[in-house]
Amino acid sequence: MSRIGKKPIIIPTGVEVKVTEIGIDVRGPKGELGMKLPRGVSVDIQDGVISVRPITETKQDRSSWGTCRAKIANLINGVTGGYEKKLEIEGVGYRAVVEGSELVLTVGLTHPVKVAAPIGVAFLVQKNVITVSGINKEAVSQTAAKIKAVKVPEPYKGKGIRYQGEKIRRKVGKKAAGATTK
Repeated sequence: MSRIGKKPIIIPTGVEVKVTEIGIDVRGPKGELGMKLPRGVSVDIQDGVISVRPITETKQDRSSWGTCRAKIANLINGVTGGYEKKLEIEGVGYRAVVEGSELVLTVGLTHPVKVAAPIGVAFLVQKNVITVSGINKEAVSQTAAKIKAVKVPEPYKGKGIRYQGEKIRRKVGKKAAGATTK
């Protein structure tokens, strides 16, 4: 039995949830989202509570059960509160600027790197902190990962782009060899 799949999802006020044959649509104050349901999972709505159940007890259906419940909960959280990821830029001369819907990164490469914002994702830059926000958790997380991949923090000086609060394991650099005489 899935511990996550068994938990009911409470629908907050101001959120509409509609289940169709192939998917689920969620509409709330921040926008609307939808997802396609896997074959072996059924979704029921009763008295403002969503319950997710596997149709059969096959291994595939049981593995989809908890994942489907978590994704539906993410949809509801997204349309009510939204999601955001914060990234920090560290390095001399490293900077980020928002131009329209693109993020332009100058991070020690031969050219500035432009990262386009997917639909529903917005960028905000304050000093050395980049904020990626939106209502779709998958899109926000994927975009933040793409930005980080432009310049992954290096282990000697820590220069690069990292998630806020992320610790970088530092390595010791080369040391001067002591001259020994005999």
